[in-house]
Amino acid sequence: MKRVVITGMGVVSPLGNDLDTTWAGLVAGRSGGGRITRFPVNDQFSCRIACEVKGFDPLAHMDRKEARRYDTYTVYGVAASAQAIEQSGVQDALAKHDPIRAGVIMGSGIGGIATMEAQHLRLHKSGPRKVSPFFIPSFIPDMCAGSVAMRWNLQGPNYATVSACASGAHAVGNAARCIRHGEADVMVAGGSEATLTPLAVAGFASMKALSTRNDDPQAASRPFSADRDGFVMGEGAGALVLESLEHAQARGASILGEVAGYGCSADAFHMTAPPPDGYGAASCMRLGLADAKSRPQDVDYVNAHGTSTMADSIETAAIKRVLGEHAYRIVVGSTKSMTGHLLGAAGAVETIICVQACRHGLIPPTINATEPDPECDLDYAFHGAVERPVNLALSNSFGFGGHNVTLAIRRWDG
Repeated sequence: MKRVVITGMGVVSPLGNDLDTTWAGLVAGRSGGGRITRFPVNDQFSCRIACEVKGFDPLAHMDRKEARRYDTYTVYGVAASAQAIEQSGVQDALAKHDPIRAGVIMGSGIGGIATMEAQHLRLHKSGPRKVSPFFIPSFIPDMCAGSVAMRWNLQGPNYATVSACASGAHAVGNAARCIRHGEADVMVAGGSEATLTPLAVAGFASMKALSTRNDDPQAASRPFSADRDGFVMGEGAGALVLESLEHAQARGASILGEVAGYGCSADAFHMTAPPPDGYGAASCMRLGLADAKSRPQDVDYVNAHGTSTMADSIETAAIKRVLGEHAYRIVVGSTKSMTGHLLGAAGAVETIICVQACRHGLIPPTINATEPDPECDLDYAFHGAVERPVNLALSNSFGFGGHNVTLAIRRWDG
């Protein structure tokens, strides 16, 4: 099977609208949290805070007509893909390549929910003839992948992964498999989400999944802290260009890292809660390590799912079960403390963070912890970014419905 390397990465996040700005914010321990501005919030909303994308200009990545036609989740996904493709320098190779050998897999947990809410209101206010002809193509969660393919004429494997908060990680893992098995030479893969809408916020709040620390939004996401009270919703996108090692080397590409392993599993337990013993999380980490042909003691960093909910202690227990005593020698951080929870985009953005940690030998902190939770007793980098070599990083993503993904990212030494 072919080795899969990463040659381009792009990010739109609450910390910045490109990779460098986002990475600088993460390393500095900056929070992307604030009061919701996407729509009017009042006291009827128990949660009035989020990690919004700020200062984003879609016209930097597409023309006005294209931006108007897309739901915001597609706009973010196309923008992140454009950044990744530009960094990879693969455009010329794609133009000369058989287009069937290049594809796209982009995940999204919910797709164009803002479009759906707006058109639903229009239906009730003005009748069915006023519903936009772009409603369906804007709303469906595969349109981001389709739009990226149309932009760069990528005619190979193309679809969306929809597995709640594991969607972006499934997309990267499946794209890597396409290359490994010889179905494609180049894949654009990632996730995108734009769910800061009244209905989505109300829905997650009704589940008691969201933090209600409304008076302190920048400190509200506090993974692994004893006083955590739920996650902070975020929005954004992450995209990677994956290539077979042979393809990347033949065109002289700069290689940023390697997708060494991919494990996925299901809890088969509950709609929203993980099993108390975390067997699903543990099994996908074991599968990811086995796929990478690596041992537990090879792991240097785990970018945890770490949402700032009660599940953080279950993930901690699962990590200890898989890594044993080695779990106490590594950093297990949650960058959601700064980005918020990007839902279907989270796995892609956090895979990119793992690549950056390997490249720079620098692990972002987990911010906002104030009270130690005795069940969360690993090193979460609570006191700031950690400088240390990272040869192998795991990125965990778990989604409602019991979907689990672990991606193993290996440092590229050339």
